[in-house]
Amino acid sequence: MSIYKFEPGEDLRGADLEGEDLEGVNLEGANLEGANLMEVDLSGANLREANLTEANLGYDGSLWYYALRVEPCFYKANLERADLTRANLVWSADFREANLTEANLTEANLPEANLTEANLTEANLTEANLTRANLTRADLTEAHLMEADLEEAWLTGANLTGANLTEAHLTGAHLIGANLTGANLTKADLRIADLIGTNLTEANLTGAHLIGTNLTGAVWDESTVWPEGFTPPEQ
Repeated sequence: MSIYKFEPGEDLRGADLEGEDLEGVNLEGANLEGANLMEVDLSGANLREANLTEANLGYDGSLWYYALRVEPCFYKANLERADLTRANLVWSADFREANLTEANLTEANLPEANLTEANLTEANLTEANLTRANLTRADLTEAHLMEADLEEAWLTGANLTGANLTEAHLTGAHLIGANLTGANLTKADLRIADLIGTNLTEANLTGAHLIGTNLTGAVWDESTVWPEGFTPPEQ
């Protein structure tokens, strides 16, 4: 556990906390705008309503850091309504089982992040970079993913009920058994994506790109809106 004692709402703008152990700390409402949090362990930390706008949670790009691959850790952290706008989380950040309910991750850089079973209900991930991210069984109910980059991301068993994926990039994404009930996939790029057993009831796929998409066993009904001229898979 961390030796640090922070006051709720503490002003840590631009603070250099690189490599520190902040496991379990209470940073509720803290202002970490532009802070250096490279290689910081924040597993179990309370970051509810914290401001991490443009915080650096990645690496300096050197071969030494790349070789170490010590991922930023937010395992089971509470980031409810936290602001991570344009936060830089390069290289496999660990958000397993984290609470990101209503968090703002607009334009955040999260390539290869591990968000397994994370709670992202109503989170804002507009234009976020989630290429090859692991969102297995994540809860993305009513999440905002407009123009998000989810190329080759793993969304197996994820709950995307009512999510807005307008113009999202899902090329090669894995959505096996995902729940997309009522999701907005207007103009989404789903080329060569895997939607085996996906629930598309009430989903809107107007203008979506479905070339090479695997829809074997996908669930849909008369409420599902398909792209013009597209032949739906057999039920």
